[in-house]
Amino acid sequence: MSEPAADVLFVEGPASNWILLRRAAQFTLIDGGYRGDLPLVLASIRDAGLDPADAVAVLITHAHVDHTGAAAYFSREYGTPVLSSAAEHKHLSGEEKFSVTPLQVLFRAWQPRVFRWARHVLRSGGPKGIPVRSAAVWTDDLLAGLPGRPVAVPTPGHTPGHTAFYLPDAKAVVTGDALVTGHAISARSGPQLLHSMFHYDGARVDTALAVLAGLDACLLLPGHGPALRAGIRDAVDTARSRQAAKPGKVVVPGARKAGWAGEPNYGRMEPGGDSMLG
Repeated sequence: MSEPAADVLFVEGPASNWILLRRAAQFTLIDGGYRGDLPLVLASIRDAGLDPADAVAVLITHAHVDHTGAAAYFSREYGTPVLSSAAEHKHLSGEEKFSVTPLQVLFRAWQPRVFRWARHVLRSGGPKGIPVRSAAVWTDDLLAGLPGRPVAVPTPGHTPGHTAFYLPDAKAVVTGDALVTGHAISARSGPQLLHSMFHYDGARVDTALAVLAGLDACLLLPGHGPALRAGIRDAVDTARSRQAAKPGKVVVPGARKAGWAGEPNYGRMEPGGDSMLG
């Protein structure tokens, strides 16, 4: 855990990250790892001198299981509001899923990094998340009153309702999975996109980058990889140049039409279907 800006606590988890926005004894939690990461989430809160019961809200950048592992616990144990964008709400509440499929993972399981990542997924609670039936949709006014005063920045592409959060006081942006600085299956470090198989709509991934590039931010707090102090526009340019330099991609049977970020993209899954997330 680090504090790259005053009262902004960044926790780089085993596979995905979470953020604490502190205001005196209260705090906002953004994301929350896999189910198996819950003890680490609670420990990080206590290490910050906070009580988990004092969470004002849990915000979800997107409802993949590697970001929602703590949400149901906070809702059940403390009655903490769990909030997402309207487009992500049905995923968070378990009504539908937008996830990469086991077929897409198995197609690449021969690669050591993919194999190790998939093994970690299973050890961290597996690909099935815990729906948050009481989840709600945030409003701008509600967000403005939370610790950290996060501003929702719609960045759909990775998922239909993916949202980044701009922190004006810190000139920081919680980028979720729209822009990361590392991942278990990537050999690179620094600004980059996740592998294209993790994105719902590759064409909108680039639009999301353009939205991020327009923010007045010099601190990136990604969903995967370490925090990075850099101009957001420079980070976006680096990610784009790296993506453009990638060789042609292999088409997986059943994949949807490719977008700018390459293919395959995944589709809608019915409740109860298995998924593997990045």
